[in-house]
Amino acid sequence: VSSPSSPEALSEVYRPGLGRAQQVNYLKAVRAQFCKETATMDPYKFRPSSSANSVHWTTNSGAPVWNNNSSLTVGPRGPILLEDYHLVEKLAQFDRERIPERVVHARGMVAKGFFEVTHDVSHLTCADFLRAPGVQTPVITRFSTVTHERGSPETLRDPRGFAVKFYTREGNFDLVGNNMPVFFIRDGMKFPDLVHSFKPNPKNHQEENWRRMDFLSHHPECCHMLTFLLDDVGIPRNYRTMPGFGVHTFRLINKAGRETYVKFHWVPKAGTHCLMDDEAVVVGGTNHSHATKDLYEAIAGGEYPEWTLYIQTMDPKDEDKFDFDPLDVTKTWPEDVFPLQPIGRMVLNRNVDNFFNENEQVAFCPAIIVPGVAYTEDKLLQTRIFSYADTQRHRLGPNYLLLPVNAPKNGHHNNHHEGFMNFMHRDEEINYFPSRFDPSRNAEAYPQPSALISGRREKVVIAKENNFSQAGARFRSWDAGRQERFVGRAAKWLSDDRCTAEIRRVWVGYWSQCDGQLGARVAQKLQQAGLMEAAAAPLLHALLQRLWSSEQLPCVQLPEGLAVALPARCRAACGLVGRVAGAERLLFPSCLVAFGGGVRRSEAQVAGWRVHVMTRPPRGCLRAAGLPSPPAHAFCAQCARCAWLV
Repeated sequence: VSSPSSPEALSEVYRPGLGRAQQVNYLKAVRAQFCKETATMDPYKFRPSSSANSVHWTTNSGAPVWNNNSSLTVGPRGPILLEDYHLVEKLAQFDRERIPERVVHARGMVAKGFFEVTHDVSHLTCADFLRAPGVQTPVITRFSTVTHERGSPETLRDPRGFAVKFYTREGNFDLVGNNMPVFFIRDGMKFPDLVHSFKPNPKNHQEENWRRMDFLSHHPECCHMLTFLLDDVGIPRNYRTMPGFGVHTFRLINKAGRETYVKFHWVPKAGTHCLMDDEAVVVGGTNHSHATKDLYEAIAGGEYPEWTLYIQTMDPKDEDKFDFDPLDVTKTWPEDVFPLQPIGRMVLNRNVDNFFNENEQVAFCPAIIVPGVAYTEDKLLQTRIFSYADTQRHRLGPNYLLLPVNAPKNGHHNNHHEGFMNFMHRDEEINYFPSRFDPSRNAEAYPQPSALISGRREKVVIAKENNFSQAGARFRSWDAGRQERFVGRAAKWLSDDRCTAEIRRVWVGYWSQCDGQLGARVAQKLQQAGLMEAAAAPLLHALLQRLWSSEQLPCVQLPEGLAVALPARCRAACGLVGRVAGAERLLFPSCLVAFGGGVRRSEAQVAGWRVHVMTRPPRGCLRAAGLPSPPAHAFCAQCARCAWLV
């Protein structure tokens, strides 16, 4: 009998058409030959694989199982005997089939393929996998939803993960991003709180908008991200037509050590397509795994999805020339100033061989980079460098990088020994460095970031917050229909029964600072639903914004036909804003006033409008109410009173 070198060979040996005696003889011969060969096999070079399956059932330790249908019992009715090792092992293994679910990105799907360089970028980076056009690198890519649980519908409004692992000759490179170019927060200190607010209520396990809007109301930098999440792009049609972004700013370093800031963009060759809200309901109701099914079947049918990788680059010397911080993860770089430059393409042409091994056990981390790529001081990136690897060590074990899907495909060598599930065979005597008995040496040095960093130890926000301008510009770039859909979704999130009047007022203030019309339209939606007393709230914010930036603004007309008098400002000899010359009152509905802190004020009632004259309005109160704060020069050192009135 020939050696059973594969399952196909075994199937040729075992023919159901043979008689019972013939089958027994054949199987005995096969088993004898198989046992003979495995007995001489070097166990340290053998990795368990289904390609070496025996023709009969065995225990995990390889012992034959002669009955995989019935438990070992005392008599035909039982009880069951604990000595039935196969039963105990089978149940124990089943009880442990599930590993901890990812805290974020639990729902996802993987595909494999290659990345090919199409444009020369050797002047920007010494990364080996980008060394020349035509170079191909194996990749594995995982698409995912972010906040929802494993098994949740893929049609829910949620950011999507877009993570690519490059198996390069210099080790793995993980480009771990999303389908949106910005994020909600800029400091990783708030990441656990952000995720908690989007996850189900710990009391009733329901995802609730009031929790999200409450948390985000303390973080106005999220407005830009919400113009993506609540926009038409908030629900991708499928993974094949979904863009990807590195989100963070990284550094590229060339052989000469010159550094360049870079942002990464994946653009689908099939175009970007999304689902409208009503379409998502139909698609999700038909198949809650529609995106996974679409990706798998497309690749199986030879329709390989493809993305072009673009980069934006910036000279670090220019980072202070803009009204935003280029390392701020809540901002994009304007493409008219920093054009997209194609550098390569990714083609996914292979499906997973096993969903658990390659999807549930694949692990990505922004800390995994290669020579020629480096981190920046982006606060969120800095925290992800630690957190992502840490969560994988918890979820998969300290040796998760030894798992085949995560292990590098180039030779690697270190003294990171032992620990749970370390199945790498080692026969060295030396597990320390340096040693005269071990020829291993340090790798050749490669360019590293060299910029001088100095500063005080402090916990503060960045200087250039600029939380609203890009969100407003994005809203104004849309057509009327797209704007209206966004306004409807923004108002819906604020219509949760447990959203308080204060939360709604703050959000109307934020949207008004993004764009006056946006705030007015959201407020109007809330007023029509009986959730807000006055629709003039956004006008107040718009007026204050114009007051801080205008030298003279004598009068503004309200939509209802009421006139609001604003002071005309003049310059004092000291160069600061002088005393108010003209009207000394700004009129607005009383329901908009929620300032405290012992601020002295006088009040008068004028035609149903309350007049507030505040001598020193605290900036903290303005920000808490979602109102734009005045510039530093709005207070005049020569005046007994503040130069502006609310």
